[in-house]
Amino acid sequence: MDKSLAQEQIDALFKSAKATAQPAQPEADANVRPYNYSRAGQISREQLRSISSLNDLFARNLGINLGAWLGMQCRIQLVSAEQIPFEEFVMRGADLSFIASLRLEPLRAVAILQMELAPVPSMIDALLGGIGQPGEVRELTSIEEAIVAHVVELICRELSSAWQSIGLSFYFESRQMQTQMARLLPIKERALCLSFEIRLPSASGLLHIALPAVVSNTVLRSLRGDLHPQKEHSEETRAKMRGLVKKVSVGTALQLAPARIPMRELEGLEAGQVVVFPVTAKTRPELLVAGVPLFQAVPVRSGERRAAHIESLPPE
Repeated sequence: MDKSLAQEQIDALFKSAKATAQPAQPEADANVRPYNYSRAGQISREQLRSISSLNDLFARNLGINLGAWLGMQCRIQLVSAEQIPFEEFVMRGADLSFIASLRLEPLRAVAILQMELAPVPSMIDALLGGIGQPGEVRELTSIEEAIVAHVVELICRELSSAWQSIGLSFYFESRQMQTQMARLLPIKERALCLSFEIRLPSASGLLHIALPAVVSNTVLRSLRGDLHPQKEHSEETRAKMRGLVKKVSVGTALQLAPARIPMRELEGLEAGQVVVFPVTAKTRPELLVAGVPLFQAVPVRSGERRAAHIESLPPE
């Protein structure tokens, strides 16, 4: 009996064995969706509505206080709250407007305020004893700029009051030129942009505020309840944590306060020469712990080791 196989039969056997050896492919999960990292930190519609409630409070209080300061009726209304690239916010601005940088604490971030100048002549006329007549929209004089700066400071106070539940405070820094605005925030950053309408009896204009992405993240954490205080640990747990912390090693250094030396005195230094610091002989070194000056001390010896003899707290 002939047991030899033809080449076609051998190829068929190899192909069949290879197909059997391949592991079964898992079925695709119908719930798997591609993730878009560019949408990280995106505020949902529901969260934007919560933010709008904060800004409705801000608009109402600002209208009351600004109207009382001007001695005339003033209505502030939220027009929109959205997340857009900062580049788009820059393109939206009017040619004649008051642009200011606002400092956000405790985030140490910068926000942008842009107010159209249309209501400004009416504000100035009211402050000078008039009835708030509208005027020509033009570049501001130094006196007019100072008046608008007071308006911006009032806006910052009302923003801080409305956003205190988020833990943010707003401070007016300085006026910025239109050409400088694009350098205050990354141009591609998704900013939280708020638009309000300032309506006076005889004039109206828009007020725009751009908040950086770090504010959006803070708002998201707050709205999710992540900023709620944690529950207090038991006394046993706190004692255990204190014991563990006491075993942690921290860097220490005994050194003089930083001093500047001209480069010409360092040029050509050789071994054996003396470098004179612009520090008096009465100046005590500081004992730094983890980079923080805690005490004034002097170097001493304790047996065969170097040591620091603590004398006093550092001056304020």
